[in-house]
Order: sequence, then structure tokens, then C-alpha cells
Amino acid sequence: MPVESGSSAAARQAKQKRKSHSLSIRRTNSTEHERAVLQRDMLEGQDSKLPLSLRSNLLDLFSQIEREFENLYIENLELRREIETLNDRLAAEGQSFEGADLAKGALKTKASHSTSQLSQKLKTTYKASTSKIVSSFKATTSRAVCQLVREYVGHRDGIWDLSVTRTQPVVLGTASADHSAMLWSIEAGKCLLKYLGHQGSVNSIKFHPTEQMALTASGDQTAHIWRYMVQLPTPQPVVDISQTPCEDDVDFSDKDEADGELEGPNDCPSIRVATTTLRSHQGVVIAADWLVGGKQAVTASWDRAANLYDVETSELVHSLTGHDQELTHCCTHPTQRLVVTSSRDTTFRLWDFRDPSIHSVNVFQGHTDTVTSAVFTVGDNVVSGSDDRTVKVWDLKNMRSPIATIRTDSAVNRISVSVNQKIIALPHDNRQVRLFDMSGVRLARLPRSNRQGHRRMVCCSAWCEDNNTCNLFTCGFDRQAIGWNINIPALLQEK
Repeated sequence: MPVESGSSAAARQAKQKRKSHSLSIRRTNSTEHERAVLQRDMLEGQDSKLPLSLRSNLLDLFSQIEREFENLYIENLELRREIETLNDRLAAEGQSFEGADLAKGALKTKASHSTSQLSQKLKTTYKASTSKIVSSFKATTSRAVCQLVREYVGHRDGIWDLSVTRTQPVVLGTASADHSAMLWSIEAGKCLLKYLGHQGSVNSIKFHPTEQMALTASGDQTAHIWRYMVQLPTPQPVVDISQTPCEDDVDFSDKDEADGELEGPNDCPSIRVATTTLRSHQGVVIAADWLVGGKQAVTASWDRAANLYDVETSELVHSLTGHDQELTHCCTHPTQRLVVTSSRDTTFRLWDFRDPSIHSVNVFQGHTDTVTSAVFTVGDNVVSGSDDRTVKVWDLKNMRSPIATIRTDSAVNRISVSVNQKIIALPHDNRQVRLFDMSGVRLARLPRSNRQGHRRMVCCSAWCEDNNTCNLFTCGFDRQAIGWNINIPALLQEK
């Protein structure tokens, strides 16, 4: 049986393509009269304020667009068939390759060898590239169960930050763009106290490690330290919400249900005067934190500097300069005199105050976009999140390169790490919250549907190690904070 040459096969394919295209054009032309009649009927049967000529032109344009899309669809189908044919050829080594006549033994062996080399090269490249991708796509054998426990509603604008007290009574603190900070009963979901001393957006809130004091940073270019006294109400029964396996969560709705005005709690007592005011910044103070021991505090500002203050005298001890753009966050080590600051200049810096005579600084360039936050863990690790949609885990002893990289599908905001379980909570711009372990393995995604979860950007997350009911809190620009119960199986934590 004669073998069709490569040139004749290509000519036959081109001829068939032209024939199908001409048939498509002929079919389109044959229906032009029907389209005109249909347009006329539609124009006469519709009630519109547009002139008849304008409506006719619009319908004609839409018809042309439809025909173009129809032709593109037909071409797409043809290309898909050609791709499938080529894939079959590559899979069958030794068969016809790129339309050439491979009947002769020598040429057939050469083509088979080249195809095998190409296949091997593709496999090698694929393995090399995928080995660099983090284990965020690894499958888990067990499922983390995440349950929404309570919502904390009362702010009149988006909530930028939240924190949980380190002393008794354990309460939740939120910082909002409505110029206020609130303290909440975790169990009852009730506002216990409202701080109204700032003249701008409250961007950060952190609690003193041993005393009932809060540190808030604001857009009014100051940071305030204020004392509080609260009494917890009688706990209310938790709303019965069925446990939802996070990996099976489906987003049912994208409705923004928080657009209406929310009435804040009217019976909540308030504080309007700060105990101590920290001044010296020339721009928005975006974050603040206590150094270990609570005798000093550090602030981060849009004026590209971080300042270290003496809490008792409110005097400036050090001005930490060096970032090229605005700072976005600052965090202190829980047991050592270390500070990490993050910035829009795509870097974060580690400041060492363990030696009283000098303070050293190390600059780390691991991201390609704004570093939104960098936080310490209990061990010798730093975890950084960025607008480049990655989170990286670093070892303080060797920070030349990250020990784990988590790649996501959305920008990452202020992250937090659980002390006990060593789980990283990632709040995203796309309203999702994901959980990973320190090696970069994805553990869970918090439920988000039309019934529960955030409806706007999630700004911050915070873990609570002293509460069995709610052990994770998130807040967002939908004006609410949410308390979650996260149950991670022991088998998952060991991975």
C-alpha cells in the first residue's frame, strides 16, 4: 500500500482547512437574510428609547461579533484536534514525525532517537521546575476541621489589626479605620471597652506581656499606651454550627452583605485619654509592638523609620532608619531583644538589641513586592508574607535563603504563627484564610460562603493559645472579626 508523503499530507490538510472555512463562510452568508428578518422583528417587538437606526446598527455590530467568535471557536476546535494528533505522534516513538516520511530505516531511527531525547528533556525540565514548587500543593491524608464560633460586629469601618491579651482576663482587641479600638469578650462576643483617643485610623493593637495595658498605632502619627480594666460577662452558649471540613468548602456567594451602616455598641464604656503618647514620627504609624519585658516599645511608620521608645518616660531611644520606602509592619521576638521590620521596598530587616552598647541590623531580600509582615516564631525562625503572593520561612541562624516557600494565588496580609501547634495563618486579599505548617504543607482553608466567613479583604490573623473554644481570630474590611475553632489532627501536625 503506498505511503502518503509528508508534503502531500500537509497539502491535503490545508485543502481541508480551506474547505471547512469556506463552508463556514457559505453557511454564514446563507443565514444573512434570516438574521436581517430576525433583527427587524426584534426591533419592532421591543420598547426602547433608542432611535431605530441606532438600534439596528447595534444589532448589526453584535451579529458581526457573534460571527467572529463563531469562526474563532471553529478554529479552536481544529487546533485542539491537531494538538491531539501531534501528542499521539510524540507518544508513539518511531512513527511519522513532523510530516516527514520515516519509512527508511536510518531516518526512522534518527527521528525516533530525537523524539526520545526531546521527551527525556521535557521530563527532566518538568521535574526540575516542579521540585522548586513548595509543598503547598501536596495532598494530605487527614482533614483539618475549622468551625466558625463567633462574629464580633460593632466597628463602623474596616478592621486593620487584632490581638489577644497575654494576661487574665483573656480578651480580644481590634483596631479599626473608624478611629477606635475595641476590647471584646471572646466567649460572649460583647464589646467590653472602646478606646477613642486617636484622631486617625487605628492601624495596630498589641497588649502588654504582663500588665493590663494596650499599645495602639494610628494614622494621626502617634502611638498611644492606655490602661484598661474590664469585667467579663457571663458566657453565652455558642451557636450550633456544624463542623465543616475546610478542604471541601465551596464559595456559594460573592455578595457584599456588609455595605449597610452597622450600629456600634452604645452601652460600651469608653476611654478617651491615653496614659502615654509616643511622638516623633512624621508620617502614619502603621504598627507597634512591645519588646520583651514590656519596658520598651517599637513603632513602624510611613516616614520610612522605626522608633524605639522607653515606655516609662516616652523618650525616643533609637531611630531605626535604612528602609527605602514606607514601613508596613514591625514585630518583636517573644523572648529576646530582637525586632523585625518589613517595608514596601521588598525587604525586611532584623534589628538586634541584645548588646546594650550597639545594635546591629541585617537586611533580607527574599521577595519581589511589598513585604506586608514578618513575624518571629518561638524557635529561631522568621516567617515573612508579601504582596508577591508568597510566604517564606527563614532560619535565624542561616538566612541566606528560605527553608520553605509557600506560593498562593493572592496577596498575603498580616500573618500569625501558632506557638503551640506551629501553624501559619495566611489572610488574603481575596477574602480567603489558609493554614500551613512550618514546612510549607497546606493544612486547611477556612470556610467562606454566603453563610459564614469574610466578605471583604482579610487584613490580619491572630492565634489564641489560652482559649479552647476560639483559638484563631481573623479580621477584615467587612467590619467584623471572626473567632474560629481549628482542630488539626495529630497525624497532620507530624507531617
